[in-house]
Amino acid sequence: MAGYVQSKEVIIRRLRRIEGQVRGVQRMVDEDSYCIDVLTQVAAINAALQSCAVALLDEHLSCCVTEAITAGGDQAKVKVGEASKAIARLIRA
Repeated sequence: MAGYVQSKEVIIRRLRRIEGQVRGVQRMVDEDSYCIDVLTQVAAINAALQSCAVALLDEHLSCCVTEAITAGGDQAKVKVGEASKAIARLIRA
């Protein structure tokens, strides 16, 4: 089961809002909007995606990783490793 199951609807609403922002940027480009205005909206989309990613990571750490650590064994090491790799990807992005 996904660690974000408790906040699934909130995450879906955030992603739909981001989807709307992307459509808005597409419209801006189609309408030849000023470059800086488009870039400002792209930056807002990036920030919204990062925020969503951090929320998902938080859910993963507080649910999946915590449960694995409580259970112990190799699964705990795997979950912590996955989380570390996810954090590294987010930092590089």
